Amino acid sequence: MTSGSERDAIIDVVNHYAYALDDRKWHMLDQVFTLDAVARYGRSDQPPLIGRETIVASIRSHLDGCGPSQHLLGNHVVNIDGDTATATCKARVYHYGAGSRSSLVPYECFGVYRDRLRREPSGWRIFDRVFEVQLTVGDAQILQPNWQPS
Repeated sequence: MTSGSERDAIIDVVNHYAYALDDRKWHMLDQVFTLDAVARYGRSDQPPLIGRETIVASIRSHLDGCGPSQHLLGNHVVNIDGDTATATCKARVYHYGAGSRSSLVPYECFGVYRDRLRREPSGWRIFDRVFEVQLTVGDAQILQPNWQPS
């Protein structure tokens, strides 16, 4: 049986991710990912991002040039097995353009985060993350680091 406090601690880690991204508080991701974390976002043909620094750099390359965003997470399912756990949640993520991208149609994606976590001395941390994008609407160029208006 999973204790409520352990489950809540894992959901807090997942939720800290959303707040870190939307508030652009990149240092908070130290409380989310292990140093050796692996992440895969979107298409399955993309190579994985390996290491927390690489994951954060990739996220920043998309969101630093983006306007406001909101990561809404829900329907959390958590399974704990000793010092490891899995967590799954649904996500609806909204991105608004900034600067020259503000005229673009806001980009929104819907998907599922599938995380594997391990208990570390500092608490639960994600060591493997997959974000399966199931539907997108709007203009994804809002997130393209090198986009320039034509």
